[in-house]
Order: sequence, then structure tokens, then C-alpha cells
Amino acid sequence: KKNVLNIMVNPQKTHHRLLLTGAAGGLGSALRSRLRANCDVLRLSDKLAFGEALPGEEIVLADLADAAAVDAAVAGCDAIVHLGGISVEAPFEAILQANILGVYHLYEAARRHGVKRVVFASSNHVVGFYKQGETITADHPPRPDSYYGVSKAFGEDFSRFYFDRYGIETACVRIGSSFPEPRDRRMLATYLSYGDLHRLVHRVVADDHQHRAEDLFARHGRLVVRHLQHRGLHVVTRLQPRGLARAAGHNGGAFFDAFVDEGLDLVPLRGRDHRP
Repeated sequence: KKNVLNIMVNPQKTHHRLLLTGAAGGLGSALRSRLRANCDVLRLSDKLAFGEALPGEEIVLADLADAAAVDAAVAGCDAIVHLGGISVEAPFEAILQANILGVYHLYEAARRHGVKRVVFASSNHVVGFYKQGETITADHPPRPDSYYGVSKAFGEDFSRFYFDRYGIETACVRIGSSFPEPRDRRMLATYLSYGDLHRLVHRVVADDHQHRAEDLFARHGRLVVRHLQHRGLHVVTRLQPRGLARAAGHNGGAFFDAFVDEGLDLVPLRGRDHRP
């Protein structure tokens, strides 16, 4: 077994400028200090003012419903980590502006400015109406449980459309519960630590464009990552926990629940032709 994830454990600068949307939110704040180590300039964006830029940062305020503001935020960036938008259930009119129209504006700006890699913060609410005892995979159709879940399902489909039509690669990460630590036993089934989230995000944006990291999900203690190669080869690999690393089991359709403390080994399982 060869540890191919050293890039995640030992961050390095892989881009000149990264865009982090939703930078004022909980996950944005957690990734802000971590992602600074991976680029020359970390561009932070949110709807409202949230303080001054630190060394190695720049701030561009943008309402996702404002196409011109989003375009300005994306201009000059090498890759996008999209955490912006409404992160909880809300009236549909608000969800429409931030999470649906906002996704369109973001991908249109990416297309215009030649950005070819996006990390899209999706949610386990995309599959929230599957029964808790059901065992599902990432190939199961969405069954969103809210307007919010519907908007994330839209974002996943929209990212696939922009890959097929324009070649923009997206990693759709269905985040369950990402906090400093699990708050209760139930959260163990959907928990993603800040450190794991950063390592996953950096591994995606730092990839050499030979693969499209499409989705990540944990199944019965084994962390699975699917890669779609840029030219269509489908490769399934398994990440096995090592040392202090732990992986939580599947529960209620939540895919992203890995614990990683000491890195992971990547073990190829199989490959087959597949058109994304």
C-alpha cells in the first residue's frame, strides 16, 4: 500500500489564487486559515462585510444573486471552493436567489473566466427522504427532504451539466455534520472534522486534472472515493483508515463521515469505462 495522500497531510501551495465563497460562515471560517497555506492568495467572499483581509488574503464581497458581483469575485481565480449560499431550510424565494440562481451565476462566471475546478458544498439533505434503515449508494436518485435539499440536488445536476458541456470539473461533497467535534452519538454517523474537510478540499483542487473527484461516501467503516477521469474512465478506490484514524458507519443516507488523524492509504479496487 502506498500513501498517496501526503499532499493532504503536508499542505503545499498548489495555486496562485483560490476563491472561497461563504467565507464568513462556520465552515468558511474553519477553512480560511487552512487554505491560506495552499495558495499565494486566498480570495474570500461573502454577502456582508466580515472584517479585514489578513496577509495572503483578499476580500471581495458578493451577493450570489448578483451576477456582476459574482463575476468580479471569480475573475482571476484558479479554482473555487463554493460554500456560499443558505445552509439551512428557508422559504423557497430565499433559497431560489442564493442557492439556485447563485449556482448559475457562479458556474457562468467560472466558464467565462476559464476556471476548471470547483468544490461544491452539497448536503446529505439531498437524500434525506430515504428511510433511516435503507442502505443506499451515491448512484441512488436524490430524495431531498426540504427546499434546501432540492437546491443542493439542483447544484449537483448543474455541476454535471457544466462538466459535460464545458469541461468544468466539480467535486460535490455531501457534507453531513462538520464541527470541531461530534456533539452526540448520532452525529458520529455524519461527522466530518475540519481537518478532514480541508484535506479533502485540498486534494480535489490540487489534483493534476487526470481525475474528476465526483463524490465521497463512507460505507460500513470503509471510506470510498470515486474518481471520474477527465476522459471518462471510471475508477473506484478505497481509503483505509490507519493508526488513530476511524471511519463511522452509514446512517440515514449520509455519505460523508470519515475521521482521519494520521493520513489514509489509497487502494485501487477496480476500473471500468464510464461516460460522466
